Order: sequence, then structure tokens, then C-alpha cells
Amino acid sequence: MENGSLKRIILYTTGACQGGGLGYPTPLMAERIALGDGQPLLIREAQVREVLTMPRAIDALEAAFRDWAHGRATNQPRQRVYTPQGALHLMGAAWHSKGYIGYKAYFSFPTGTRFHIVLASAHTGEMLALLEADWLGRIRTGAASGLATKYLAREDAATVAILGAGAQAETQLQAVCAVRPIQRAVVFSRTPETRAAFAERMTAQLGVPVQPAESVEQAVAEADVICTITSAREPILQGAWLKPGMHLNAAGANTLARRELDTFAVGRCERIFVDDPAQARTEAAELIVPIELRRLSWERVHPLAHLVGGLLPPRQSPEEITLFKSLGIALEDVAAAAVVYEALRD
Repeated sequence: MENGSLKRIILYTTGACQGGGLGYPTPLMAERIALGDGQPLLIREAQVREVLTMPRAIDALEAAFRDWAHGRATNQPRQRVYTPQGALHLMGAAWHSKGYIGYKAYFSFPTGTRFHIVLASAHTGEMLALLEADWLGRIRTGAASGLATKYLAREDAATVAILGAGAQAETQLQAVCAVRPIQRAVVFSRTPETRAAFAERMTAQLGVPVQPAESVEQAVAEADVICTITSAREPILQGAWLKPGMHLNAAGANTLARRELDTFAVGRCERIFVDDPAQARTEAAELIVPIELRRLSWERVHPLAHLVGGLLPPRQSPEEITLFKSLGIALEDVAAAAVVYEALRD
């Protein structure tokens, strides 16, 4: 940097105004910063929200997982560094066929969680972009569930249950609605006011009736697709409540201290997929517990990439109960970051 100063070049693109879609020029303000011998883009949360739609994210993850199945991408499982007050989380991936390599780092402390992604050229190592990645993480987590739902849920799935109404729940519902003809959604969270507000907000956003439920059992009673996206430490979804033909996306837990599904629920699933089997062996308590109890084996747990890449078949019958255990992996972050970068780089 020249004299320690930060050099910025403000880029403008044309897009619809958020309120009315009138096609007026919208300043996305993707900044270029002088860093070493390069000028990577500095991409803020507002720009990510502007360009990373759910359909774009699902398409990007589908392409990345397909390439991974055929050796054209790699993923490094998450690692954590702990302090008495919080943790640093690190995860990296390369999408060779698209020419990207990158990592996500985030700090989780009582004061909040802060995310960023570095995207670089897989050919030269040149840093291409530094992204604020809170919204990106929410979108890609939803998109992973959407992708699994596309391949595993029944084609006629029309009712979805969302267990949890926090920051990540919105994109779970968006993603399922993007891949199936959802006619009705039901939401449960522990706080009545929270689930009622979620139902009202998402009904207006998606044009699909969303109703609050008074219990988990009531929420899932008629569901074709169930998404769990909670911070629960003990299982909230019991196997006794599952019915033939359901598809489950378990997306809330990624540490050994938390489970959303009980052992019976996992045991009732005929087909089980994860975003990364290597990461699942250290983070997926829903799978590790039944494996330790000899109710499940790792041989029954398959990579989602093999399903998307055509190495394994999709749902085989309307009666199958299927499970996608989502952990959140770096390849999803790199794929989503690539979408944002390509939209703003010119």
C-alpha cells in the first residue's frame, strides 16, 4: 500500500432498485483495495445480498458438487482453535475446473460471530476477493438443503416443516420452495412470538401459507420435507414421528455437543447423505452416536457429491425416508463466493 494508505476503486453495475425493480442504475460499490501486488475486490454484505439469489446459489453448489464427484474439486474439513472465550473456525476448498481456491474464517465469541471469505485464483494464487460472509453463509446453508431436497424428496412434496425460526431458518424454507412445489409450510420454535413472526414474514415473502405450530410433533405431522435448523443440544425430532416418504434436512448442528435427531430417527432413514464424510466423522453427532451404539455404520453414509454427480441414484421409491445431514463445508462457500465475484468483477 502506498504510504500505508488504502487505495479504493469504486465499481458500479446496473441492477434493479430493491424496492420497485425499475431497472435504475444501482451502485453495488464493489471496492478494489490495494493489497500487496494485487487489487482484490472488497465485497460487503449488501453486495452479497444483492447478487446471491437462492436459485443462483443452488445452481453453483450443484455444479461444484458434481465436479467434486469427478475429481475436479477438493474440500478441507473445518478446523477449530479455541480460547476460553470463543473460537476461530477455518475451512478451505478448491474448485479446480472453475479456477478458484479459497477459505472461510470466522470468529465466534459472546459478542457475536464474524465471517469472511478469501477467494483466489487456483492458477496463480492471486487474491481475487475478500468477502463479508454472514449472509453468504446463510444462503449456502439453505442452498445445500435445497440441493439435497432436489435429489431426495418426492417430486410431489408439497408441505414442509421448519424446526427453528432463527437467522438460518429463512433460507432453509426459501431453498425447499425453490426446488419443490410447496403449497404449505409449518414452523415451530420454542418461543410463540418468534414462530408467529416468522410465519407472517415468510408468508408475505414467498406467497406460501406458513403456519406456526405449538409442538415439533404437530409441525411434522403432515410434512413431506422436514428441515431442522436449531441450536438444540438434545434431539428434538423423534423417530416415532417420521412417516414413509419423508425427506429430512438436518442442518442445525455441527459439533459433537449437539444433536437434533434422535437415534431412532436416524435409524429409520433408508438413505443417508452428508456434504463431506470426512467432516461428518468429527462433527455429525447425529451419526456418530448411533454408530457408536452399533445402530448405524459409516458404510451407509454417502457423499452428497456422489448423488449429484450421478455415481449414486436418487430416491428409489415413494416410501423411502431419506436424510441429508448438513454440516456446512468450504466448497459450498467457495462456490457461492465465485457467483458473487463473477457478478461484480466487471
